[in-house]
Amino acid sequence: MEFKKKIIWSPEAKEDLENILDYLMFRWGIAITSRFLFHTEKMVTQIAINPKQYPIFSFKKRIRRCVLTKQNTIYYRVKNERVEIVRIFDTRQNPNNLRILFETKE
Repeated sequence: MEFKKKIIWSPEAKEDLENILDYLMFRWGIAITSRFLFHTEKMVTQIAINPKQYPIFSFKKRIRRCVLTKQNTIYYRVKNERVEIVRIFDTRQNPNNLRILFETKE
């Protein structure tokens, strides 16, 4: 049995989440924001328990993706006994922006 891995949030992923929560609070209020946050925590826990359950997005950078909502996708990588949440990407953006985000990463 594999144990739950430690989750590390990159500064960019923290900022992504904060921006999403600010937008939801402004546009939709506390109920929707709380529901989104609960769902995010649930999905991150699933990633921590079984990080290989989601498909690989970039073999070269070892990044996987987890569809969080129709509008947001979590990108993460597994490093030994931890999982690094790299970004939370708004899928309504130009997909080229996603490629650019990961060009400067290790």
